Amino acid sequence: MNRKSKETHTSKSAVTELMRVAWRSVGTIITRVVADGRAARDPFEGLTRIGIDEISYRRGHEYLTVVVDHDSGRLVWAAVGRDKATLNAFFDLLGEERSALIKLVSADAAEWIATVVRERCLNATLCADAFHIVARATRALGEVRKQIWRTARRIGAPSLISLPKGSRYALLKNPDHPSGRQQESLSRVAPVNKTLYRGYLLKEQFRLIFQLRGREAIDALDDWRSWARRCRMPAFVDLCHRIVRHRYPGVATLTNDGLSNALVESTNAKLRLLTRMAYGFKSTDNLIALCLLDRDGYCPPLPGRQLAKATHG
Repeated sequence: MNRKSKETHTSKSAVTELMRVAWRSVGTIITRVVADGRAARDPFEGLTRIGIDEISYRRGHEYLTVVVDHDSGRLVWAAVGRDKATLNAFFDLLGEERSALIKLVSADAAEWIATVVRERCLNATLCADAFHIVARATRALGEVRKQIWRTARRIGAPSLISLPKGSRYALLKNPDHPSGRQQESLSRVAPVNKTLYRGYLLKEQFRLIFQLRGREAIDALDDWRSWARRCRMPAFVDLCHRIVRHRYPGVATLTNDGLSNALVESTNAKLRLLTRMAYGFKSTDNLIALCLLDRDGYCPPLPGRQLAKATHG
């Protein structure tokens, strides 16, 4: 076991058979080992760029809030809940002095995260995750398409009914690698329904903005807002107003090396894998300890390996 390899290799049931200990004892041992490892070093040392997100760990809207260090890739903290009180608990542990050292925070568009970051990280810039921002434009186009379809059904226009329904995937998919059928669907949209095609162009221009950086990206965002404000499509007008309200996180995303929540989402995927491998658990404390053991970068010393090193050294 080393720092480059996974700290978790097998299920608890296999460990109980191998080590001849109770299933419950395995969770207790993991919790104690992680607590000892985090007590031996400061898990919050050197935090300047962090990512915050929530992950569902059980059906019924039960969530963990997780905090990841962008520089080291470590999971530095996790707790049950996804609200301001939960996130405030992290900053209480971090303390005012270390909170003031944080410069960049990536997160999705959740208002509860933005509120706490503004209150507790006075020197930090909040970067809204580009994926979540662009997804709003995709949803706006979906609303435009549905509204056109409803209107066509109400007035009884067969050609307009089939157009938005048959072109759904072509409109929503990124046009980098369209199939022949999707290209054909798009070519039918422009001459038949200019409103739907204009919505498609708004979505695509918005997506391309987040492939730019710096002043060029900011100017492109301002141009897009000007177009969306007068497009007379309520879904895109609402999105424009939302962008205005959250302008600073959006601009920060465009000007800070594209800082996103991709690392946090990758960590969440690995945590979901851990919960599936566990086949259920009774204690969220044990679950959090297992996540920290696997993703915190802590490698507990193994007595047998230490003895082998001493013998061959």
